[in-house]
Amino acid sequence: MFKVKLHFISILFFLSLQSICQTQPNATGLSQLLNKKAIQFRNETSFNKAQFFFIKNNWDSTLVHSMKQLTSSSNKELRDYCHFFRGYSFREKKLFKEAKSEMLLVSNKFELYPLVNKNLGQISLELKEFEKAIYYFEEVEKLPTSNSRGYKISIIYQNLGICYLHLNNFKNTEKYFFKSLILQEKEKDTASLIGLYINIANLYYLQYKDQQAIPYFEKAYSLSKKINDFEKKRQASKNMAVVEENRGNFKKALEYRKESEQWKDSLNNQNKIWAVADFEKKFAVAQKQKQIKVLEVENKLKNTQRNGLFFAAVGLLLILTAGVYLYAQKVKNGKTILRQKNKLDELNATKDQLFSIVSHDLRSSVNALKTSNTKLSSTLETKNYDELNHLIIQNSTIANGAYTLLDNLLHWAMLQTKQLYFQKESIHLYSIVQQIEHNYKPLLLDKAITFENSVSKNSFIFVDLDSLKIVLRNLLDNAIKFSNENSKISFYTQETHPDFCELVIQDNGIGMSESAIQELLADNALLAKKNNTEIIGTGLGLQLCKQMIKKNGGTLAIESELHAGTKMILTFPKTKNNG
Repeated sequence: MFKVKLHFISILFFLSLQSICQTQPNATGLSQLLNKKAIQFRNETSFNKAQFFFIKNNWDSTLVHSMKQLTSSSNKELRDYCHFFRGYSFREKKLFKEAKSEMLLVSNKFELYPLVNKNLGQISLELKEFEKAIYYFEEVEKLPTSNSRGYKISIIYQNLGICYLHLNNFKNTEKYFFKSLILQEKEKDTASLIGLYINIANLYYLQYKDQQAIPYFEKAYSLSKKINDFEKKRQASKNMAVVEENRGNFKKALEYRKESEQWKDSLNNQNKIWAVADFEKKFAVAQKQKQIKVLEVENKLKNTQRNGLFFAAVGLLLILTAGVYLYAQKVKNGKTILRQKNKLDELNATKDQLFSIVSHDLRSSVNALKTSNTKLSSTLETKNYDELNHLIIQNSTIANGAYTLLDNLLHWAMLQTKQLYFQKESIHLYSIVQQIEHNYKPLLLDKAITFENSVSKNSFIFVDLDSLKIVLRNLLDNAIKFSNENSKISFYTQETHPDFCELVIQDNGIGMSESAIQELLADNALLAKKNNTEIIGTGLGLQLCKQMIKKNGGTLAIESELHAGTKMILTFPKTKNNG
């Protein structure tokens, strides 16, 4: 009973979606007909506006102008069109009773009457009036295929199958689903075909015909990888999760659940929901139960082997080994204490060096801000607005630099004390670069720097989101800082390895020497400075980037020449099964 109930809920949700989404009118054919009518009735202003907004899918405006036409004209043909417009608009707004009332006002002489029956069928399906829906869909089915305008007969068959499924008439359901399947496989409408595969699978699952149902779930899942419709990808993977759960394969079910939640969460919000946590708990409990059973078997075997002589021998051995162990433990503890002391001394030296450099830079920033504010006060008296604007921008730059330094210092301290939490997930790289560009837009505009985001929109990497943003912010901040005005900064990806994504950050700035590159990349280098008297930095940001890139399973390389710009080359692991 559990399996049937679970899948029937999935079916009801999915089937109602199919009856709306896969039966939209043929936009080209219907638009051409309506444009001809607009020319024919060019003097009917309200009708022309109604048909215009109908084509544009502006349902509220369609309702307003079609009502104006109905109140101002008695032309039967135009009244049929206006009732059709209104019925269709109400249906799109999910006001199904109003939609049905309007459609029933259309006369059977209306040239688009098959579309009226088709819409009445869909409305009845939404209102759960399944027998009425069957009547309307069968009226459409009776027409020659060549007369169809604005609908696919394959979708009519599919909706008939849905109606019979709700009435538990599995024989007719199967008949119409497979009539639809023959046509849809010829039409090669991938999105519709995925929905049909799932409907057929659910039909068999409701009848406990698992062996017939599962191949269709698998077909739907396989086909979903070829489309960009995240909702269908989510539905297909979710169904596979339920299949594996019913098989008792919780580990595989968990993988599909995670994939389903990944599509649901889209580009940037990857928080785990309770259902996934529940499956993780089930899997963990199952694993623990297996371990307990193994331990129980081992304990039984040990109990059968134990005897008095064994305990005596073991006791003697323990006495002999205890002394050796205690002595070895004492030596080990001494070495551990010495190693910890050396590490503490190293950390204290690092802390002293860090505080010395950071305090110097902060003092320089505060002093520069103090001097600039003095100039700002005197400039206010002279009302030199150009100079005021320049000083305000300068103050903002100094403040931003100090904030970045403190932010990097905080994250570096958290990283050193192991307080920084890493949660790896699938990240859409192009979107993150867009966010970073937006955050740094004022600095880019201030130096008239052109920013180019050429990252592949198909790139998904498996990293911690917060640490990735810190890395990209620091590297972009450095690129802006060491670039000349009116220059260019580019972010782009290169395909060099099937399992890794290579991201390149390129600028046309002052560059650096080979020795400077080696110093920055050295593992034992905590802090470094650029050889540039005008721009002073701790180098803490780059050291922070190196550690965070390493934590995410990535690498950092630098290519640069003096006065010829710099390339920062990052590699991160790709998300598995990423197309």
